[in-house]
Amino acid sequence: MCNRALKGSRWVGYTFPPSLPYKVQLSREGLRGREIINEPFKVTSTDRRGAHLFSTEDDKSKEYDIVIVGGGIVGMATARELILRHPGLKFAVVEKEHKLAAHQSGHNSGVIHAGIYYKPGSLKAKLCVEGLKLMYEYCDKNNIPYKKCGKLIVATEKDEIPRLDALFERGQENGVRDLRVIGPHEIRDIEPNCVGLKAVHSPHTGIIDYGCVTESYGKFFQEHGGSVFTNWAVRKFSLTPEGRSGDLEGNKFPITVIGDESKNQMLRCRYVVTCAGLQSDRIAELSGCSREPRVVPFRGDYLLLKPEKSNMVNGNIYPVPNPALPFLGVHFTPRVDGSVWLGPTAVLAFKREGYHLLDFNLADTFDALKYRGTRKIAMKHLGFGMSEMWRAFFMSAQVRQLQRFVPTLKRADVIRGPAGVRAQALSNDGSLVDDFVFDVGEGDVGKRVLHVRNSPSPAATSSIAIANMVVDKIDKTFHL
Repeated sequence: MCNRALKGSRWVGYTFPPSLPYKVQLSREGLRGREIINEPFKVTSTDRRGAHLFSTEDDKSKEYDIVIVGGGIVGMATARELILRHPGLKFAVVEKEHKLAAHQSGHNSGVIHAGIYYKPGSLKAKLCVEGLKLMYEYCDKNNIPYKKCGKLIVATEKDEIPRLDALFERGQENGVRDLRVIGPHEIRDIEPNCVGLKAVHSPHTGIIDYGCVTESYGKFFQEHGGSVFTNWAVRKFSLTPEGRSGDLEGNKFPITVIGDESKNQMLRCRYVVTCAGLQSDRIAELSGCSREPRVVPFRGDYLLLKPEKSNMVNGNIYPVPNPALPFLGVHFTPRVDGSVWLGPTAVLAFKREGYHLLDFNLADTFDALKYRGTRKIAMKHLGFGMSEMWRAFFMSAQVRQLQRFVPTLKRADVIRGPAGVRAQALSNDGSLVDDFVFDVGEGDVGKRVLHVRNSPSPAATSSIAIANMVVDKIDKTFHL
């Protein structure tokens, strides 16, 4: 289960297992000294940026068989699968933020997808259908709350009906269970406030908190001997000093992963696997790989139904995808906490990890705009992009889009909600990279680093299935 808070205490957050040999060093603003606590406790949620994990073991604790870079859902699922398959090896995860699932894994709509949209026979289709089954099984076994609230994909215009029918056929080919096509009356039976000419109903689509899932993977990993280091941003990969080119076999841990050298953040290892999400291209470049495909961040801004209006929908209501547009469009998504998210928009983010409308980082913006692929996609979809920017600033414009499905929705029913940033991999010609990309560099360092460059949606749903595939790739590449 996900431990969010310890009521009545200043120090709240995640409980580390008592059996693990950890000291924890805490610091917070306003305190001149630092308190060292050598017992199980809960990390502060008010000043978690100051929390660090330190192993109490000797210097050998810095030596690992594999270091995984990235504490998102794919990174932690991969770490979990590695320790399941290879219990005799030592593994560590390094995460640059103060907690796991700090970015895409903790800033998403929380939908457990069924696998309807994806091309039959594709890896995405296979992994999603398999991933849904594995996700529900994992959650049942580990008491993680979810709800099978279902999904309606609704055609509101006649020209959408052929695309909807094709979507139904695609879902059947992919092996999605219990799909059916329904008409206007059955739409109303499932969603009394929704209107449409025709819909595909997916009863096994669900909702979940993927932040909790990621934390659960992390808990399992730690309980089985894995180490997790937060506030640990990778700055460099290098040869371990005693290792020499051409003589690496004599050094058991030839790679050094370097973070903040002023804090002595250095781990030695045999191999590295990166699952770095929004930073995946930059991390790949550190090991000598090309930055392409580049990550270009797109922010999605959601609206929230006011609490008194949250009964307006029962499940997910989605549009029929338009193949001429790069992104799906607005939808209604209930959450496990009882709230309902509406949206999102899809606009170029001017900060890779910026979750507010006006967040801006000069380096990130320049990096995105100087890339030829960004300029190509911007020119191709200029009208779409401008309309998305308009909807991001003016809630009434977004509400009008949503009223296609729920006409009774009013501007007064919604407030601004959260946002997420999608790590969209783009090729140099401006096309979206819609498949998994693995990359291994060259040279003494690069050949020992495997990068998971792109884990496209629905990566959270498919995380266990993806981890199985990634670890198969690790086993094959590194001969574990």
